[in-house]
Amino acid sequence: MSLDDYNNILDVMDSMARVMELSPSAFKTLGEEDIRMQFLVQLNGHYLGQATGETFNYEGKTDILVKSDGKNIFISECKFWSGPKGLLETIDQILGYLSWRDTKAAVVIFSRNKSFSGVVEQIPECVLSHPNCKKHINDRSETCWEYLFRHRDDPNREIRIAIMAFNVPMAE
Repeated sequence: MSLDDYNNILDVMDSMARVMELSPSAFKTLGEEDIRMQFLVQLNGHYLGQATGETFNYEGKTDILVKSDGKNIFISECKFWSGPKGLLETIDQILGYLSWRDTKAAVVIFSRNKSFSGVVEQIPECVLSHPNCKKHINDRSETCWEYLFRHRDDPNREIRIAIMAFNVPMAE
């Protein structure tokens, strides 16, 4: 998968998150699966029905899988923020879904915390503490960071993983 395709997928997902911020009442009662479905709708609009949810890959079912020409081009795992320990577990989870050929992925964190800034502050240090994290690549935005990881089964194989955090309104 080209870096341009990867960046386009991340841009689509970021745009969807901005929709959530602009229309909070439409999302405040949705659970993880329903929110993920909103991302899949947008991705399928761009990738002609090639985005699927809860799809088996390698050693588990990933939340979002985008294919092109029969090949995986993007894999993502979505979770509600449960703290740094939960983020590290989610990174382990997605590393288990990536075969040797899968080199671009994302962890999508939804937060309903009143202090979203507090969540955002914890993420970079937490990710860098993961034993497979090689280095920080760049900050795509205030709430999206890209890192280079070692493949779980082959330390010489590198994987690019974006960590994306989105503020999702709470149900009242």
